Amino acid sequence: MTPTFTTPPLPTSSPAEKLTLAVVAGGLLALLLALADADPGRQRTWLYLALGLVSGGTLAWSWLKFGQHPAGVQHNNLWLRASTGRGGIAWVTGLVLTGFYVVLYWYSGDNGQGNFGPLNNLVHGLDGFSQLLRARPADQWFLYGTFYTLAILVMGGRALWKYRHSRYQLIRTGSVMFFQLGFAFIIPGLLQFFQQPEYYFSYFWPLKYDYLFPGTVTSLAQNGGLGVFMVFWGAVMSFLATPVLTYFYGKRWYCSWVCGCGGLAETAGDPYRQLSDKSRAAWRWEVRLIYPILAIITAITVLLWVNFAMNSSLLGEVGNVAAKWYGFAIGAVFSGVIGVGFYPILGSRVWCRFGCPMAAYLGLLQKHFSRFRISTNGGQCISCGNCSNVCEMGIDVKQYAQRGEPIIRASCVGCGMCSTACPRGVLNLENGPRDGRYQGSPLIHADSLRILS
Repeated sequence: MTPTFTTPPLPTSSPAEKLTLAVVAGGLLALLLALADADPGRQRTWLYLALGLVSGGTLAWSWLKFGQHPAGVQHNNLWLRASTGRGGIAWVTGLVLTGFYVVLYWYSGDNGQGNFGPLNNLVHGLDGFSQLLRARPADQWFLYGTFYTLAILVMGGRALWKYRHSRYQLIRTGSVMFFQLGFAFIIPGLLQFFQQPEYYFSYFWPLKYDYLFPGTVTSLAQNGGLGVFMVFWGAVMSFLATPVLTYFYGKRWYCSWVCGCGGLAETAGDPYRQLSDKSRAAWRWEVRLIYPILAIITAITVLLWVNFAMNSSLLGEVGNVAAKWYGFAIGAVFSGVIGVGFYPILGSRVWCRFGCPMAAYLGLLQKHFSRFRISTNGGQCISCGNCSNVCEMGIDVKQYAQRGEPIIRASCVGCGMCSTACPRGVLNLENGPRDGRYQGSPLIHADSLRILS
């Protein structure tokens, strides 16, 4: 008789969890009403009600789901749920996120009369908040920044409950929440409030590629001392602080502690981290894409400066056209539409892994000039695969752990989840001396495994 295998039934949610999910659903309904209601007063009411219900419901659900259970990383049923295992809910979520980015980037610009297209009601619903923070009406980018920051804060709260047993994860999550709220939302808003250039102190070239373009540098320098400081800050952080900090701490100081892209991936993208492709083919595509993108933006920046120095007599508008196409293809389509829209299908670090030029820059420094590594104690590894499952960058951590080899990969963002998820304490994030950095565990290594097998 041929044995049959059936999928075990998923555990049901408690009544309290269902209630909190109903609150979240009510918030989403209120958001739709805010989009559809023609009355400005009701638009604002529906919008703030939606944000409150979604935020409160999500935090309450997180407390019930994680805070009321024993601390520790739980992988139960991740691949069986329709929301986290590329099921129907995941595809619908991906379509909604992708559609939002398409509308945001290309169909929500101001038409000159204060109309922002399909997002008009939501944008004007935040006018009061925008006036308070920036002393000007809201636009589509303020709406996006508000949603983005709220997503990191709310889902960061979820992460704090989920990983409360790990001091490293608590501090790291708190760090990305702090930098997003302070450096990428409040400070840029206050700068506009005081009639200063909007500037994001947590983003640097080549990620924020236009910050070192001649036009941006010239414009900032014309705004007096603060503008000059902004130019100085951007240049120092890109070319001095980044190599120094990466030498001591690896790329994690930025990708997992400061960057807003990484902050969203580590919080809102946490339910999808297991979806990253661990295959060698994916690694080949990673190398084929991310380093050419870094080379392209470097070439564009150099071209613009050469052309600027020669009063545009060398290639005319070629550099500006190239910069615009880069902004469209990489800055919008890759980082936004694909990078975030495909979270539920491809995992939370698609942009960081395949497209981010800052990640490529940091990765080269980390692999060849850094003290950072993840050491492994191969003798303790039980090959459970938890480490590989939680790696959002697609690194098959288990293979390194089995062989007792240190993990020194350009793509590793140092999130530490592999170490947090390991039940045996095999993995350890270290900033040790460069001497012997590639030396494996003395307890077990690749040759021993071949003999034993």
